[in-house]
Amino acid sequence: RNQLRVDTAAYGDWEVAIGDLGADSIVYSLGVGDSIDFDLAMIEQFGCRVYAFDPTPTSATYLTSKNPPPAFEFHPWAITARDGPLTLYPRVKKDNTLSDMMFTLVPELKSRDHGIDVPAYSVASLMTKLGHTQVDVLKMDIEGAEIGALRGMKRTIANSPNLVLVMEYNPQALKAFGHEPIAALNEVQSFGFKKMEAIELDGRLTNLSH
Repeated sequence: RNQLRVDTAAYGDWEVAIGDLGADSIVYSLGVGDSIDFDLAMIEQFGCRVYAFDPTPTSATYLTSKNPPPAFEFHPWAITARDGPLTLYPRVKKDNTLSDMMFTLVPELKSRDHGIDVPAYSVASLMTKLGHTQVDVLKMDIEGAEIGALRGMKRTIANSPNLVLVMEYNPQALKAFGHEPIAALNEVQSFGFKKMEAIELDGRLTNLSH
């Protein structure tokens, strides 16, 4: 069994346990922010091709300074349940300033005049645009929008029986999108994933399957 663990001091750990990955494998990385450690590790360890998506201007600027390898392909698109333009608002940080990296669909009093309009697509539409019939690994770090994205990829899950999903679980962000955190976990399992594990703060894996 291949094992990939990426430790990032700022954002926590990503861990993937998978079967056979190689140059023909397709990885979708939803949410780049200011780190492509996971993406580069997938390329370096398995030779995969990684397709990364993030609509925020800061992420695009960050990537121009990184000079990623040819196997890394970036698109400045948001991921949702349905296609159509979105307005995103910067998160208000604890010091009451606006984030230039984290955006959300939910405006706050301080951010409502600072929205940006971005193109958005479902995962199924992404696959059609990029000519893919299945995805092998899907990483999601999209600030509470994960459940909406999953709802737009039921066909993808059905067509990708060995799909490995790695997603951030942020209860506060999920609540901002109107999702109850525990219900969100149950919904993820309802999509047919055979096994669910959580990466604890000390690095242990906890089985969430039931």
